[in-house]
Amino acid sequence: MLDPREQIQLWAAGRTCLMGIGNLECGDDGFGVRLMRAIETRLGRSALDARHPRFVDAGLEPERYIGRVSADEVDHLVFLDAVDFGAEPGSIIFADAGEMASRFPQISTHKLSLGLLAKCVEENGHTKAWLVGVQPQSLGSVEGLTPEVEATLETLTDLLCEAWTTENRCGEAAGEHGERLASAMGQVNV
Repeated sequence: MLDPREQIQLWAAGRTCLMGIGNLECGDDGFGVRLMRAIETRLGRSALDARHPRFVDAGLEPERYIGRVSADEVDHLVFLDAVDFGAEPGSIIFADAGEMASRFPQISTHKLSLGLLAKCVEENGHTKAWLVGVQPQSLGSVEGLTPEVEATLETLTDLLCEAWTTENRCGEAAGEHGERLASAMGQVNV
């Protein structure tokens, strides 16, 4: 797999759908939906601007949206979700469909694993599925994110929005965002 910054640039260069997953009423589990909404708010939802990603707020049922995303023939479907992969809270993981399926067969709390959903997405032969996950600290019945996960959300929002707004899509992320990403990646796996 590519370096995370290179991966983000690849997504920005193609037709991409960002799918936010999670429960906003369960602490850090709402990370994916909050990240998707933050990016959507910052970039705007302009159907006329093909450079911008498509957005899907899947909440707790990403499986309900897979058919529609596959029919849209996007190049990349990026799941945004809180996933427990045994790292420090706020750490980030980037994974492709194969990694999701093999390393985390039941990576999330959803009805179907993201690995299985990723395989379904990729069956059309055109769309590649990816995961941008964060290690949650708390999944309790509270609204809002813990400070560690909130800091990661801000870093990823900046980095992802920059990728879709920078004219030079082949360059690396700006220094500050790249350093913040490297810090958040910590002991993370890519």
